[in-house]
Amino acid sequence: QVQLVESGGGLVQAGGSLRLSCAASGSIFSVNDMGWYRQAPGKQRELVATITSGGTTHHADSVKGRFTISRDNAKNTVYLQMNSLKPEDTAVYYCNADIWRSGYGFFNYWGQGTQVTVSS
Repeated sequence: QVQLVESGGGLVQAGGSLRLSCAASGSIFSVNDMGWYRQAPGKQRELVATITSGGTTHHADSVKGRFTISRDNAKNTVYLQMNSLKPEDTAVYYCNADIWRSGYGFFNYWGQGTQVTVSS
């Protein structure tokens, strides 16, 4: 089994910062692309940022210059540093990863989600 466990969400005032973490654990051979998505109430889930195993990143236009994705391959962990937060960043943030399971192949996994609330 593989699990993605997120942490770091919470309530913050506009202009503040939060750092999300997501650790993959279980029968993992390797971790390929990792990413963060978010879903606000009444809206579809949207891409926030992705990062390859080699460190190539992609950020959605709405968060460029404010959010930074990074990862620690030794810990199978991905991070999202969120600065200059805005009320419109309020959402449940989900971690996503493509993971090679020993003896099984590549599978895509989601974390359980962590709430980020930005007050104005």
